[in-house]
Amino acid sequence: MTTGPGLRERKKERTRQALITTALALFEERGYDETTIADIAAGADVSARTFFSYFPSKEEILFADTEDRLALAFAVIDQRGPEDAPVDVLVRAMAAVFERAEHFGQVFDRAVPVRLRMVFSVPAVQGMALQRLLSAQQRLAARLHAAFPDRLDRVEAAAVVGALVGAVVNTMLSLVQAPEQVDELFAGDPGPVLAQLRRAVEIAVNGIGAS
Repeated sequence: MTTGPGLRERKKERTRQALITTALALFEERGYDETTIADIAAGADVSARTFFSYFPSKEEILFADTEDRLALAFAVIDQRGPEDAPVDVLVRAMAAVFERAEHFGQVFDRAVPVRLRMVFSVPAVQGMALQRLLSAQQRLAARLHAAFPDRLDRVEAAAVVGALVGAVVNTMLSLVQAPEQVDELFAGDPGPVLAQLRRAVEIAVNGIGAS
């Protein structure tokens, strides 16, 4: 019999979500640099020590969804069939992330526009974004290589992951070229943005004629 998370786990998740919600609200209200960890902790009704048991820094709050997205991509790669090609599996993994975003709002949620604005304006967040991006690509490439050890070497795995992730990231940056464009882009239905990201993946795999 499968049981849900226990009381302790539910309480921890509520605290984590309270910290994220409070931080995003304060970043928007006061600005990133003007918001302290003590402010975030107080707003979530916890101590600064408790904050650090969930997040090592302010920057990490803006990237709290990264591990969930990677876990979803890893699961798709791990479930690959014997006839699957490496590129097809990676495209399917990215499609799963997009689909989850479209139906559950877990990528295009409140954190995304806040994060994008901070990436444009806060050096510490820019650095964290780059670090997270590089780490995610390395981990995806390693997972893809492990799934296809006889068909991809490490360089090939890194190249295909870099091409597809780069297509998605650069498409997003082409859609949002200034902080003032963020709210307009993410207002309402995320469908048009996701459609452009899917198109970017298709072009990366099949060439410019795919557009």
